[in-house]
Amino acid sequence: MSKMIDLIRVDAVPASIIQSAARGELSIPDADSLEILVHLAQHSETYGEQARWTLEDWEEEALRSSAASTHTAPEVLQYLTQNLRPSYLMAIMTNPSVPDAALMDLAKSGPREAVLLMSDNARVAGSIEILRALTKNPFLMGSAALAVKQKIWIAEGNIASEFTDEAHADKVLAELAPDEAQPDNVLDEELNAYLLERAAELEAIMQQEFQPIGAIQEDAPQAEEPLAEAAVAAAAASAVAARQKARPEVERLSVLAKISKLNVKGRIQLAFKGSKEERSILIRDSTKLVAQAVLDSPKISDGEVEKIANQRNVLEAVLRGISMKRRFMKNYMIVRNLTFNPRTPMDVALGLMKHLQAADLKGLSGSKDVSDTVRKLATKMYKQKMNPFKKSTD
Repeated sequence: MSKMIDLIRVDAVPASIIQSAARGELSIPDADSLEILVHLAQHSETYGEQARWTLEDWEEEALRSSAASTHTAPEVLQYLTQNLRPSYLMAIMTNPSVPDAALMDLAKSGPREAVLLMSDNARVAGSIEILRALTKNPFLMGSAALAVKQKIWIAEGNIASEFTDEAHADKVLAELAPDEAQPDNVLDEELNAYLLERAAELEAIMQQEFQPIGAIQEDAPQAEEPLAEAAVAAAAASAVAARQKARPEVERLSVLAKISKLNVKGRIQLAFKGSKEERSILIRDSTKLVAQAVLDSPKISDGEVEKIANQRNVLEAVLRGISMKRRFMKNYMIVRNLTFNPRTPMDVALGLMKHLQAADLKGLSGSKDVSDTVRKLATKMYKQKMNPFKKSTD
C-alpha cells in the first residue's frame, strides 16, 4: 500500500492534495492513484463524487492492467468487480487475487456478458458456491443455464440414473425461468386451447365453488432456516423467526380468499397464468378441470410437480394426469414420488415401478403406506435387480 493512501486513510493530508487526488492529478503511479480514487469514491462524502467521475473516465487499458494484476489492492479489485466493464471482464475472472466472494456477487447480479463468460470459465467451474450463485442470475438461460446446472450435478455427484441427461435438462430450463418469463401470447394460446377442448364440460360446472381437498394449512410453506442460524438461534431471535414463519401463511390466506371468489373459468385462467403459490392451492381444487389445468400450465416447473406427485390431498386424476405427460415422466424424482404415493392409482404405480432404482425398490418393499400388491411386486423386482441371473421363485 502506498504512503499516500496511508496518510489519506488517517486524514493526514491537506484538503488541496486530496482534491487533486480525486481528480487524478497527482504525479504518482497509476496503481497508487487508483487505490486512492477507489477509497475516496467509497468513503469520502466531500470528494467521493469527484473520485467516481474520475474513475469513470479512467483509461480502459489501465483498468484492464489493474484487473489482471495479482498485486492490485483487494479494495480496487472489489470495486472493479462491482463496477464492471466488458474490457476487463476476463481479467477479473482469471485473476486469482479476486476473492470468490466478489465473483459470487458478480455471478448473482452481473450483466449478460459476465454470465455468458462465467458459465464457461474454468475457475467458476471449480467452485460450486459460485456456480450456485450464477443460477440466481436472471440472465442465465438456455444452454448456458443447462451447462451450469450440469457442472453442479457433477460436483455434487448427483448424475446417476438413466433419466439424468434429458430429464435434468428439461427441469433446469423450466425452473430457471421465472414465472413472468412466459410470453402472454403463449399462455393465451395454451389457455384458449384448454378451454375450447373442454367447453361442454365447463359450461355444466361453471359455477362450482372452490373446495380444496384436505385442510388448506396441511402443506402451508414453512420458513426455511439455514443450519448455521438454527445452531446459534437465541431467545431474542425467536420472536423475529416467528413473524417470518407466519408471513407465508398470511399471504397464503390472502391468495385463498382471492381464489374463493372465482368461478371455474376464472380459476382455470389463474391456474395457467398465476403464481407458484396460486398453483399450489389450485392443484387441490376438487373440481377436476381446475386441478388438471395446473398441470397443463406452461409455467409449472418440474420442482412443483415433484411436490404434487408426493401429495395425498389431490385428486387421483391429478396423479394419473402427471403419469400421462412425457415431460414429467422423464424426471426420476416424479416417477419415484408417484410410486411411493398411496393415493396414486394402482395401475399407474405398478406400471412405473420398473423404472425405480434398486434402493427405492427396497424402500418401497418395506413401506407400510402402499398396498400389499405394490409391496410384493417391489420385493420381487428388488430381488431380480440384485440377482439378475437368478430366477425368482416368488
